[in-house]
Amino acid sequence: MQTINYEVEYDNRARVPEHPHIFARWQREAAAFRAGAREAELGLRYGPSPRQTIDLFPAKDDGEQTPLALFIHGGWWRSLEPAMFSQLAAGPNARGVTVALAGYELCPQVSIAQIIEQMRSACLWLWRQQRKRIFVYGHSAGGHLAACLLAQDWKAFASDAPADLVPAAYAISGVFDLSPLTQVSMNQDLRLDDAEARRVSPLHWKVPASRSFDAVVGALESNEFLRQSHAIVDGWGTRGVATRYEEIAGVNHFTVVDPLADALSAMTKRVVELARQPGAMAP
Repeated sequence: MQTINYEVEYDNRARVPEHPHIFARWQREAAAFRAGAREAELGLRYGPSPRQTIDLFPAKDDGEQTPLALFIHGGWWRSLEPAMFSQLAAGPNARGVTVALAGYELCPQVSIAQIIEQMRSACLWLWRQQRKRIFVYGHSAGGHLAACLLAQDWKAFASDAPADLVPAAYAISGVFDLSPLTQVSMNQDLRLDDAEARRVSPLHWKVPASRSFDAVVGALESNEFLRQSHAIVDGWGTRGVATRYEEIAGVNHFTVVDPLADALSAMTKRVVELARQPGAMAP
């Protein structure tokens, strides 16, 4: 039986050696988008620490109810920031969706469980400001967090929030079973043991039925990333969740998110469809 080399499977930067150029391009595109977003509200505080902020990009008011979406960035819960991904609001914005990008504190200063709590706080802050249900989409570690937010009974955390505050989520290149990460070098920052890895793995969580979840992954990604998305789609699909798997040809772990900057891309159209579904648009 062949042993899986988890270090190789989960080291996306080594798999994509040109990633510094991709990151630099993202930063240029994000800065350009922010410069043109005159109605944007940047650095809104939802929590006490400097990284607990939200950048809000309102969609143009066309007289109809505007859906609210939250994007969560990746970086293995230990790097990157929302300002690097502002351009990923462009596609949904152009199609009438208001987009928030949330930051969070990073490992090892905090645990993954604490980051999940911070993302819950961000959602509740948005609810109290906007009084709208929230469609959540995220990339990599942000895909994991998007799944976590979908699988919540929000009444358990706030009596003023609807139980289905997050009725739909779209996870791009996410990790939903964290047990393999106990065997990789980055775990020196993540500090997961077997029990904690299982506790913060949404694959094993009870998720309310009648919610919608897409898991999307680049065809050029590692076998483990393909497996992760298949596993949660199959697992949650048997529990009443409307799940969907999509493998996008010709893209890697980083370029997979680029279509979100394009209002006409298939990815943007699907994100907008989920954001506008009846559950998300309910009062």
